[in-house]
Amino acid sequence: MAGCGMSWLKILGAVIVGALLLTVGILLGHFAIPKAGNGQGAPSQGTPSWVQTVGRDLNESLLQSFMDQVESGKIRENLKTLASQPHMATTKGDEELVKLLLSRWQDPQIGLDSTSEDVYGAFLSFPDPQRPNSVAVVENSNQIFSTRRSEKNVTADQAHADVVQPYAAYAPPGNPRGRLVYANQGKRSDYQELVNMGINLNGTIAITRYGGADRAAKAVNGAEFGVAGVVVYTDPADINDGRASEEETYPNSWYLPPSGVERGSYNGYFGDLLTPYYPAKEFTYRIKESEIQGIPPIPSQPIGFEDAQTLICNLSGPVAPPSWQGSLGCSYPVGPGFRTGGLFPNTSDVQVNVYNQRVIKNSSNVMGFIRGSEEPDRYVLYGNHRDSWVHGAIDPSSGTAVMLEITRVLGKMLKEGKWRPRRSIIFGSWGAEEFGLIGSTEYTEEFYSKLRERSVAYINVDISVFANATLRAQGTPPAQSVIFAAAKQVQTPASSSMSVYDNWRNHFNRISPSYGVIPNLGSLGAGSDYASFIHYLGITSMDIAYTYDRNKTSARIYPAYHTAFDTFDYADRFIDPGFTSHQAVARTVGNVLLRLGDSPVLPPNVSDQEKLDELYSAAAQGDFLANLTANNLSLDPLKAAIGQFKSVAADFNQRITKLKEEESPSPLQIRMVNDQIMLLERAFLNPQAFPNKYYYSHVIWASKSSDQATFPGLADAYTSALVTGDWDQVQKHLTIVVQAVENAASTLEAVA
Repeated sequence: MAGCGMSWLKILGAVIVGALLLTVGILLGHFAIPKAGNGQGAPSQGTPSWVQTVGRDLNESLLQSFMDQVESGKIRENLKTLASQPHMATTKGDEELVKLLLSRWQDPQIGLDSTSEDVYGAFLSFPDPQRPNSVAVVENSNQIFSTRRSEKNVTADQAHADVVQPYAAYAPPGNPRGRLVYANQGKRSDYQELVNMGINLNGTIAITRYGGADRAAKAVNGAEFGVAGVVVYTDPADINDGRASEEETYPNSWYLPPSGVERGSYNGYFGDLLTPYYPAKEFTYRIKESEIQGIPPIPSQPIGFEDAQTLICNLSGPVAPPSWQGSLGCSYPVGPGFRTGGLFPNTSDVQVNVYNQRVIKNSSNVMGFIRGSEEPDRYVLYGNHRDSWVHGAIDPSSGTAVMLEITRVLGKMLKEGKWRPRRSIIFGSWGAEEFGLIGSTEYTEEFYSKLRERSVAYINVDISVFANATLRAQGTPPAQSVIFAAAKQVQTPASSSMSVYDNWRNHFNRISPSYGVIPNLGSLGAGSDYASFIHYLGITSMDIAYTYDRNKTSARIYPAYHTAFDTFDYADRFIDPGFTSHQAVARTVGNVLLRLGDSPVLPPNVSDQEKLDELYSAAAQGDFLANLTANNLSLDPLKAAIGQFKSVAADFNQRITKLKEEESPSPLQIRMVNDQIMLLERAFLNPQAFPNKYYYSHVIWASKSSDQATFPGLADAYTSALVTGDWDQVQKHLTIVVQAVENAASTLEAVA
């Protein structure tokens, strides 16, 4: 009886299992198998959502809707709010803007998916509010002249209690005193020219003009020649088209008033100075201040050109070379010391009084996130710094005003359920940029691995409008195609019948071997927050703005740059009345952002690498080639590598074309080519190439000191070899370039 019972149990169990399997099969068939469509091939509601959306193309009507919703009036309102008070990094004004951005991006009607505030302990430099910096003329123990300690109150803005006195950030404190010399732009060659004139620079004070060499280099170079202190001013020849009187300057025009002083960070590197390669957190190892490189070793102080005129025009000594002359209304002598019969006794000295303090203070990045629908692990990044030296209407609030308008429109579309990007979009309001790109650099350090693995592109809009004549874009070559596509869809403010692209091409153009006459896409240096993204992470990057007509002004930059005159009134009256150029930038940049975020195949064109041919050609001719040949060095491997890259890139683009022609392209194939596009720029990185340059690892775009127009490492090694005879370093950098180009080609090869 026991065996019979067991048999019946087995039979019953089998029946039950069979019934369960049948039920599961019916359920799977009902819910998992695609049903017939609606007669037009549309998938049913039972189909997984990614199947319905993964193949969707860029929505041109949505793109147009976005641009139509961008309002110049909203941007103007944003700028008025942003520039209502000074907001230097970590000050009260800066902290209030942090709250403003968080509030906007958390708004239930127009906000983003999520936000964060990332805080870093940044090493900063401020003037002592109790002991103002100055430049004085002294005779024995008597002070007989002193420069202005603040700009003239032309409007109420300059009288704001939070306007920081002019100073050179990171310049050390001290009170050096000596005979004054005029050293032009403070380049090493300028100081050498003074020595060639027979002038002993030991213990002197050098007065230099902005331009030619970066701020810190003027003092670093001077110290090498024995200079004890440096004074820096903005010459009206460089910023004002020679105009120097109060009647010709702001508030009567856009030109810098005589009392205007350009503040700035006197720092040759970017990122937090105490924590290179590490995010500046509480737990982070910090180097000693004595180990910091690239900051002035001697006291330095900026002044206005009205005070510079008083000093320079009373100098003694020979007349400076013609290329050193400016627009102060006199023939510039070089010194040393003051002339007999001038404003000051010829025995008087100049004393630079600096009381700067270096401190670690918390600085915030404000981050906003929109989650991608199909590829949330692929990031399109958009950034703009928030901090300014004073009111900062143009630098950087014009960029922040544009970013806030873009996020308002996108946030509204998002909240209304009309749009969600294919890829995730990350917005960054960077802190402490003016002190050396600190916020953005710390961000790339903290999230180094994630950003390298997942970032599609970085868009930077720092100063969005320098002036209202034309677009100006800089970027890595593959970014050219997406910027061009966007610019062709936006009307220029000057004419409804002309696109931003055509206007840009009319102002700045080049002849391309592939495309003919096209707008000129400038190269990226390290002047704004794109620096760590391109040089350190190798992410396709771009910087976009509107600027002035070079045929109408020779200004080095917009005249009120980094002064107390960079105010809303200045922007509203002289930079962009009506804010139509701000609107054009917002539409163009937003168009680029949507193309990068929504296009199934990423829009950067890997074949747009004409720069490789240009850099190669510079080395393959004249004395450069002759000297290589004389030292048994050949460019043939480099020529072959570039040829291989161009061939592989062409094949890659053919594969993309075929993929786009397919009715239902494989999502995995799309993902594969997108990863190759995304990783191309990384292939040009070599962390060992420039061991003495923080963060620089991109063999095409790294900084260089040589004037040779070829690859930066090769150019510097060649220039050095002409002096030292060390041609091994030239061969080393030839190897580095060849390897990088070969790596780039292999990145684009068809995956086996």
